[in-house]
Formats: sequence, C-alpha cells, structure tokens
Amino acid sequence: MSMLKPLSVALGLGLAAALPAAAQDYPEKPVEFIVPWSPGGGSDTLMRIVANNVTPYLGVEMPVINMPGVGGTVGLREASRRDADGYTISQVHEGLLTATVTGLTELEWSDFEPIALMTSSPQYLVAADEAPFETFEEMVAYAQENPGDLTIGVTLGGVPHLHAAMIAEAFDIEWSYVGYEGTGERIRALVGGNLDLAIGDVASSLQFAENGDLKFLATGATERMAQTPDIPTLTELGADLELTITRGIVMPQGAPDEAQATLETALMELSEDETFVQQVNNAGAEVAFRGQEDYTAYLASLAGTVERLAEVLAP
Repeated sequence: MSMLKPLSVALGLGLAAALPAAAQDYPEKPVEFIVPWSPGGGSDTLMRIVANNVTPYLGVEMPVINMPGVGGTVGLREASRRDADGYTISQVHEGLLTATVTGLTELEWSDFEPIALMTSSPQYLVAADEAPFETFEEMVAYAQENPGDLTIGVTLGGVPHLHAAMIAEAFDIEWSYVGYEGTGERIRALVGGNLDLAIGDVASSLQFAENGDLKFLATGATERMAQTPDIPTLTELGADLELTITRGIVMPQGAPDEAQATLETALMELSEDETFVQQVNNAGAEVAFRGQEDYTAYLASLAGTVERLAEVLAP
C-alpha cells in the first residue's frame, strides 16, 4: 500500500502537468488570415500590420489571403466554412452588420467567435483634385445648387454608404452613390477621374493627397487627426457625426477555447507593442483593443444600432 500511494500520486501529477502542456500546443502551424477585402484598402493595410507583427507573441506566422467580393461577405463565408480548429481567422467590421440587415448575406456576427477588436479608423470625405470646390463648405454649396450631380464612391449597403447618407442628411444635400467593393477600389476610381467624391481613410488616401491626386474635405473623427491637422471634423462643420470603422478578428464558430484564449492573449500583447502602435497610427488608425468579452458586447450593441438604421441602407 505504501508503495502504491506514491505511484498513484506521481501518475496524477504527471497527468495534471500534461494537460496544460496539451492546451499550450496551439499553435503548431501558421494561422491563415482571410481578409475579405481587396488589397490596398484600410482593412488590408491594417490587418497586414497585425499579421506582420504578431509572430513574436503567437509563435507562428500569419499569412494573409485576400478574398474580396459582395461587400466583404465572400471571404467571411469561406472563413465560416473552414475547420473550426483555430488555424483560420478572419476580420470583421461594421460592414458585416449592415450586410446582414440589408439581406446581402445570411451570415451574422454571431456565426463567428469574436476574439479581439484591434483598430479604429476615422473615415474621411475625400474629393477628386479637379472637383469644382476646395473646401467642405464649398462642396455643400455646390451640391445644393446641383442636386444629384455629384457622384460619391461607397460600398453599397455597407458602412461607407451609411456614412455618406448621414453626411447628406445632416447637410441637406443629394448625391449619386456609386458602388465599389473596397476602399482601395473607390479611391483609385476617384484618382482616375471616375468619381467626384468618396468615403476613404488615411490608409488608402493620404499618399494620393500628398501627391496632389485628391483632397481631404472633412474627417469623421471626434478630434482633428495628427496626420491631417488642417482637415476639420464634421462636428466642427456643424453636424454631430462620428464616422469610424472598427476592425476586429474572429474565428469560425466552435473553435477550441484554448485557441481562442491563446490568440486573444497574443493580440492583447501585440496591442501594447510600441512598433505596432506606431505603424497603426501611421496608417491613420488607432489601436483600440477589446478582448473576447468586451468585443462580443460591442458587436451585440452595434447590431442593435444598425438594425434601427436599416432603412437608410435598403437597396
């Protein structure tokens, strides 16, 4: 008996030690990151910053695969169908919620496991360099004198569409909406002379503005942005509007708890990395980390807001 007790205790200790080790096996291979938007836009730029900096904290590489289409829902549909083993992640923002309420997709945010909100990007109203106005006030005057003449690039039924409609409503103007898949596409169309205006962000537009290919008219940030200190906020211009896009990372529903927790911890540590923060800031966004619990609560609350505004986005 005296011999058996130490043996059983040793076996028990051995099993207890083995269990945490098994939980810590994740990840054993690269984690594939499906970005459901085209290259060059705000989502692609910011999520590549995440992927390029997370390896020291996660322990493996995070290759990015762009899968654009149908308002960001093609890539998300693919991600939702992948094995829920922790080795596929994707990115969502407010666009998934607007796509759900407008019937663009049957997917809902709750079809995924929210892991972490990572960034917040104030949106801008940008204009073609050759547009017949230089300031936001001049644009409003022109639009009121020429209702419907101005074309504005958005993602139809998406957050940029919502933001543009909010500006139009606040300033009593009309313009014609033209749909593009991602921010990068509509900014290129603007620079190419195919649009008068577009909803953009610093990541997609600042370089073109510095080159004189387009001009910023206003920002949806609550305060003037360091990258564009001369550009007024919509609040300054007379409207109580905050127009921003948040970007977070999700896993397919049912992903292992240990994989979710490990990735959440890695992203939390990444969010405190000075190099990462600086790169995000340089891309015109802010690090806005929220873990699984807070991010889930944020999405649930936001879904209620978007549902109340669904009529604005109706085709």
